[in-house]
Amino acid sequence: MLASSKPSSSVSAILLALVILLACVVSDWQARAAQLTPPLLVAGLISAGVTAWGVPRLRELKLGQVIRDEGPQGHLSKAGTPTMGGLLVVPVGVLVGGLITPSDPRLLAVAAVTLAYLAIGAIDDWRSLTRRTNTGLTPRGKLLLQAGAALLFLVWAAAGQWLGGASPGDIALPLGWVLPIGLLIWPLGLFVFLAESNATNLTDGLDGLAAGCGAVVFTGMGLQLMLRGHGGDPALAGFCVAMAGCWLGFLAFNRNPARLFMGDTGSLAMGAALAAVALLSNSLWPLLLMGGVFLAESLSVILQVWVFKATKNPTTGQGRRLFRMAPLHHHFELGGLNEQVVVIRFWIASLLLVGVGLVLLP
Repeated sequence: MLASSKPSSSVSAILLALVILLACVVSDWQARAAQLTPPLLVAGLISAGVTAWGVPRLRELKLGQVIRDEGPQGHLSKAGTPTMGGLLVVPVGVLVGGLITPSDPRLLAVAAVTLAYLAIGAIDDWRSLTRRTNTGLTPRGKLLLQAGAALLFLVWAAAGQWLGGASPGDIALPLGWVLPIGLLIWPLGLFVFLAESNATNLTDGLDGLAAGCGAVVFTGMGLQLMLRGHGGDPALAGFCVAMAGCWLGFLAFNRNPARLFMGDTGSLAMGAALAAVALLSNSLWPLLLMGGVFLAESLSVILQVWVFKATKNPTTGQGRRLFRMAPLHHHFELGGLNEQVVVIRFWIASLLLVGVGLVLLP
């Protein structure tokens, strides 16, 4: 695909949705039960309807995105596009996912921490909008709020004895290996929440990028939960595909040219939901592999900062840069690739990583 070509964003989004739908249909056919397809479709349709209703309301409230000056200059035209779209769709995914097996207490904990991170993102977005800058909460304040919500979730999960595998603190790895870390599950769990939520936040930089990758990863997490022995885990798997559905419905308005952005409101909630499901289902390895795009985006920022500081000239204050710009999607964009091409290639990368993750199940 040439860098100058402009693939149809609508066709690409439809194809992505069909691939995800087909995967859920095949899983249900193998399980001889409609466990994944209904929540995917219900959440997707409701999310699309709610978003269609909400976009003009957000415009009326003048909740337009503020674009950072140091970003790619081509993004300045996106200023004023309504943001905080996560407020419209995340509750849909949480509600549909929670109603699948309402008697499962784990779903309430996952829903609570997802909505807590949505609230943190909403505060951050609101402060950015009211100040008309691209910065809301201070990094330290934002991190403390995220850590506080994560710790409350971990306490809740520990009380329910939901962390780890057969023994608390066991981490399942491929080939039947198990890593017994015991009480270290606490700092690891906190790290997973902070790392995953901020990784999904960093990925939300191009039209449809985070929403599409998120839908793929949530679907992959749901599929691997159903492929496990003893009938799988239909409750958490259903929650995952409901979240995938809500992001597919959102993608109808977030694809290029985006009519709505998810904001920190959506991206932080996305990462928190993935982290919560992974911790409760002993799926940290599948999340690490299937969410490889999120990991790469986060590592690109860390490496960019580290290399710049390590090579910084004390006289000029300048240092070397490993990438043209971080996060990683901007590196490819500034290299001459069309924004839509970058997004589609990242979607494909996520699909491939999900496939590898399903092969290398714990």
